[in-house]
Amino acid sequence: MQFLVVENYEHTELGILGRVAAQEGHSWKTVKAHQGEPLPSAADAFSGLVVLGGAQDALADEAYPHLPQVCDLIRAFDDAGKPVLGICLGSQLIARAFGGENLLGLPVEFGWRDVTPTDAGLEDPVVGTLGEGAPQFHWHSDTVTLPDGAVLLASSAMTPVQAFRMGELTYAIQFHFETGLPEVRNWSEAFAEDIRAHTPDWHDRLEAEAARHAEQADETGAAISKAWLSLL
Repeated sequence: MQFLVVENYEHTELGILGRVAAQEGHSWKTVKAHQGEPLPSAADAFSGLVVLGGAQDALADEAYPHLPQVCDLIRAFDDAGKPVLGICLGSQLIARAFGGENLLGLPVEFGWRDVTPTDAGLEDPVVGTLGEGAPQFHWHSDTVTLPDGAVLLASSAMTPVQAFRMGELTYAIQFHFETGLPEVRNWSEAFAEDIRAHTPDWHDRLEAEAARHAEQADETGAAISKAWLSLL
């Protein structure tokens, strides 16, 4: 069976997760929800759900009317006992779906920065692949409060909630473990003006930052990807 991928914004992609999924023999169907492609109403036809990121906030229903449907779909997969993975905006939509608060417009966390697992995260089969901590790519200003019943799995210096789990199979991950160096370079070109607005020297230091962090970040991203895919 395939897993379902929900795209919420242009230039979002599976990246490392897609490369590992292909190597592992998985297939997936992508719905470009931000372009108006219809979402399924149930989880029946798919083995799991991935909800990708986006520049909009998780409450932007007027401009992106599909967002409440994504929350419904998240709950449907969770109710069916099928693995769910939300990345960045996707993680914020998981929080919304289960009653957490979306905190909007905070300072931007951008670039490769360390993520550290909690004690629960160290024991988690997916987030535990961070080991004692690892650099991961970030790009967000919004965050969340934990829904009731959530297990906090990881934090960073700027963002207390970097990863959490609902039940056993629904994972919300704020950091972009799926964004490998090719995707970082692509974003740096496609969103150059947006990046300059908050990190004006990024293009001057991209390659030096990549030399320091990208290899470890990509290896860790692949390990997280493989671990989540094993749940399907």
